[in-house]
Amino acid sequence: MTSPNLPTDFRPDLDLVLDRTLTAPPAKVWRCWTDADVLCRWFTPPPWRCAEAVIDPRPGGRFFTRMQGPDGEDMPSEGCFLTLEEGRSLSFTDALSENFRPTGGGFMTATVTLSPSGTGTAYRVVVRHATSEARAQHQAMGFEDGWGTAAAQLDVTAQGL
Repeated sequence: MTSPNLPTDFRPDLDLVLDRTLTAPPAKVWRCWTDADVLCRWFTPPPWRCAEAVIDPRPGGRFFTRMQGPDGEDMPSEGCFLTLEEGRSLSFTDALSENFRPTGGGFMTATVTLSPSGTGTAYRVVVRHATSEARAQHQAMGFEDGWGTAAAQLDVTAQGL
């Protein structure tokens, strides 16, 4: 998917992007990303669920989620925040754990940006991958549908805050 005004380092062979306009204002969307209890309400599209989240919203702070599938699948994801600009943007990766400790792997780095759009939010997620194979794998896993469903759930959750 190609969108206008992408970051200058956007690489269509390595990166995926999701753009949505949310009804909720940026401050509420921000809370949905930075409050672990709230994140678990919207983060995972059904039939999967977010069973656990640990969020320490600071550079180097822990960003951990545990997703569980309908057949007992268990997917923990350890990561850390790289940057946060309150109410405007955050980035996180699974290549590093808390306090920037390398994990020895990593699948992606995501940057979420929030901009006022009327009374709502222009919501963008850019997900960067190290290889075109990892990008293709993420796309094949249902990136657009999964992250799109999560964005709709995020909007409903944020509106209810």
